[in-house]
Amino acid sequence: MVWLILLSLLLLPVIPSSSSPGNTTTNQSLEVPEDFHDDTLKSDKNPSTVKYGEKCTMPCELAAKLMKEERHSLCTDLQYSIISYTRSTRKMIRDLIDEQQKSLELLSNQVMELVSKVSTLGSEVQRSNTETFSMKPQQSHGRDCSDIKETLDATVSKIPSGIYIIHPENTEYPFEVFCEMDYMDGGWTVLQRRTDGLTDFKRSWSDYMNGFGHLPAGEHWLGLRKISNIVNQKHSHFQLHVALVSQDDTTSYASYDKFWIEDETNFFRIHLGRYAGSAGDAFRGYDQEENQDTAPFSTSDVDNDGCNPFCTFDGDNVESCSIHHNGTGWWFNQCGRANLNGSPSDEDRSSIPHMHWRTWTKNGIPVQIKSVTMKIRRMTTTPTN
Repeated sequence: MVWLILLSLLLLPVIPSSSSPGNTTTNQSLEVPEDFHDDTLKSDKNPSTVKYGEKCTMPCELAAKLMKEERHSLCTDLQYSIISYTRSTRKMIRDLIDEQQKSLELLSNQVMELVSKVSTLGSEVQRSNTETFSMKPQQSHGRDCSDIKETLDATVSKIPSGIYIIHPENTEYPFEVFCEMDYMDGGWTVLQRRTDGLTDFKRSWSDYMNGFGHLPAGEHWLGLRKISNIVNQKHSHFQLHVALVSQDDTTSYASYDKFWIEDETNFFRIHLGRYAGSAGDAFRGYDQEENQDTAPFSTSDVDNDGCNPFCTFDGDNVESCSIHHNGTGWWFNQCGRANLNGSPSDEDRSSIPHMHWRTWTKNGIPVQIKSVTMKIRRMTTTPTN
């Protein structure tokens, strides 16, 4: 529409007088409206007329002005459109790059996870192939792990550690034990193992008497009856070895020769021979009142700890050492310096097991224990009285 108006304004001033037949007008003129103003006109007293042949100045300037404004408007709109398109394109490219980067990171993480799983599976397969013998109970070879080692030494170049079936003297049935064949020349029968704190050692008298836990490589307590059957065989003395590992992976140990425990009728009293080691003699402690040698075994439901009516331990009045140690069982004598069956409270299951060997110190402070293994090995077959 604008262009039609402009075109009519351009053509109108130069239209000549009609020369067609029947037209008798000899001198036509175009009257410019009186309300038309321009800066070049100084007087508006008389209406202006444009005759044929005269130059059309006013409408041409108006048309040029309108066209200039139209071009400016179009250029401005085009410029804004280009800027908007450029911005949207840049944003789209940035979003696309970010999306591709996230996809690459996700794929990279998935690849790393798969590589880790493959490596883990490979290690498990290799370990499974090498430990098949040790994870399955082996046929009975002797009265204890020391006897098994002596029997197999003549036929096997390297005896693996693992689960074996033993049948001590004067026992009706054989049972499974974990034999350590690599540690200090082997032949060790494991009585107790603590590693990750996942096995609950807050147990009753019956559980401690019969045993509990996971033999292959996990935490377990062999059982007082089985321990008594092993160490009370005729013509045998056993060494008790306590291997300790601290939270910073420092190792220490305590060893006792002529270790044995009594039977159930005497509450499995513990007997210890001469001490050797680097962790200190926590069983005997620093004075006779806390000496656990010859102490009967005690649990929360069978109390033999000697606290009548109470003991003083760590500045507290204690009625039951087992209950004070979160319901765990041990050879308590007015509590004492050692308890390797200690367990954290129910509200603090994420913490380390509360195992104590208080003669193992660093800068005068008892070392925090991460893991422990109690094991025995036959010392001699010399007849004893």
